[in-house]
Amino acid sequence: MRFCSLGSGSSGNATLVEASQGITSTLLLIDSGFSLRELTRRMERAGVTPGALAAVFVTHEHGDHATGVLTLARRHRVPVITSRGTWRAIGEPGFDPSLLHISCDGDVIELGDLQLHPFAVPHDANEPLQLTLGDGARRLGVLTDIGSIAPRPLAALAGLDAFLLECNHDEGLLRSGPYPESLKRRILGTHGHLSNATAAELLSQVQHSGLHTVAAAHLSERNNSPVLAAEALAVVRGCRPVEIPIADPAVGLPWMDV
Repeated sequence: MRFCSLGSGSSGNATLVEASQGITSTLLLIDSGFSLRELTRRMERAGVTPGALAAVFVTHEHGDHATGVLTLARRHRVPVITSRGTWRAIGEPGFDPSLLHISCDGDVIELGDLQLHPFAVPHDANEPLQLTLGDGARRLGVLTDIGSIAPRPLAALAGLDAFLLECNHDEGLLRSGPYPESLKRRILGTHGHLSNATAAELLSQVQHSGLHTVAAAHLSERNNSPVLAAEALAVVRGCRPVEIPIADPAVGLPWMDV
């Protein structure tokens, strides 16, 4: 199993996960926060095309995660997996019901060579879900939009081999920055986004000897920096900050093995 980020930040988010059993392979897209044209360009850069997708999993309805979902699904007949709440927010009349799979916290979704385990998270959206994924041998956790540490995500994230983790902001930069106070309160709230410090605290609670890859994602371009995010996670990992991969808004992350 392997994963790559096609770009992660306030301007758009999309993550590819691929599993193979030798003669078969399954390619999943998690979120599509880019136009179809831009998504296609980024996928081709990663060596794949939209037509190869087995499905797109939509974590929640915010534009930086769901902007291109319906166009992708219609144009390439890609099934959409999402919660009922998210579908109420992004769905449109006339969408082919055969392309829609409604999921919820605790589901186990068999998708070719992948097994998906969605779990509920505290975030200011309508029934948001995040994911762990397995191929029978390895487990990947993807957690890009969550406001606070909660028991359900911690339980879901136990025993990972690889982890793509939100490090949205540095609290000091956010508090002293130009955002309106209402937006600062939203980001800092229990249903907002993780600071570097809180992401590091969460990581410390799921860290174990078998977790060999941790990458940071969803960094704010105004209220964070790759250096600050890497420093926070490196303390928990016991490594140098340069060893922490950081998903870039423009180029994401290259393929990484789980």
